[in-house]
Amino acid sequence: MNECEFGRYTVTQCVKPPNTPLSVSVSIRQRKVKMAGRKVVVSALQFACSDDIATNVTTAERLVRSAHEKGANIILIQELFEGYYFCQAQREDFIQRAKPYKEHPTISRMQKLAKELGVVIPVSFFEEANNAHYNSIAIIDADGTDLGIYRKSHIPDGPGYEEKFYFNPGDTGFKVFQTKFAKIGVAICWDQWFPEAARAMVLQGAEILFYPTAIGSEPQDEGLDSRDHWKRVMQGHAGANLVPLVASNRIGKEVIETEHGKSAITFYGNSFIAGPTGEIVEVANDKDEAVLVAQFDLDQIKSKRHSWGIFRDRRPDLYKVLLTLDGSIRS
Repeated sequence: MNECEFGRYTVTQCVKPPNTPLSVSVSIRQRKVKMAGRKVVVSALQFACSDDIATNVTTAERLVRSAHEKGANIILIQELFEGYYFCQAQREDFIQRAKPYKEHPTISRMQKLAKELGVVIPVSFFEEANNAHYNSIAIIDADGTDLGIYRKSHIPDGPGYEEKFYFNPGDTGFKVFQTKFAKIGVAICWDQWFPEAARAMVLQGAEILFYPTAIGSEPQDEGLDSRDHWKRVMQGHAGANLVPLVASNRIGKEVIETEHGKSAITFYGNSFIAGPTGEIVEVANDKDEAVLVAQFDLDQIKSKRHSWGIFRDRRPDLYKVLLTLDGSIRS
């Protein structure tokens, strides 16, 4: 029997063992197909943002509907999709883009959409919480229920990506959300460079990892292109934890007026879905709007994850160095 070890593939060829009647071989194939487990279809969206909330939310809804038509159960929209990626500049007026989590208009609209279509939608937004501000994501279940939020833990600070001006470090810790279709872990953009975040979510039971992002060119270095590095790191998270992974990024050139003149980032898209060995299953290009879709059998993947031994053979008692900044363990 020629089968892939993971459930996103269907059986395409039946090989008859020596001296085995064809009827027996076929019955084995049929039995294996019937044993197929819990399937879920995930989707990554990719589009260019304008700086108008209504336009962007309408685009997101259109693409969510398209993903649903393709059979998607869990649909990931890119990071901070309501407008331009404003963190190219340090401007007080941009802080006014933040809104409180409760009764947030975009979250409310996506709750209605999720309930209508019966899909799960993580919704990225700029959160105001009294005098604190966060880069947050609300997880909307398939019946429209708001399952709670995750606040971005790792906040970057560099040319074009000056997020520390706007966002407090997240205080939720890494979380897992039990949705209708799967237990999911969701982290945000810069979080994806940290293997500890992925491992923490899978240790808590995440069956699929989701990363909404906004990443592209580097204003200070036109020769720096991180797209392949960006993908490989997340492919490593999928392979190291034996879970599928979904990454959604934006496309298009966005120009922001900064305190030092104009700054521009060309976002490189390349949204993708990776399988549980880190293999890329679906990937978008760097220019076009996209709706990526892939199916996984979570029961088959769970069985393989357990039998592989990665989580059986972990040694948390030896990992205390990970709790330090400089690698020195002091008594």
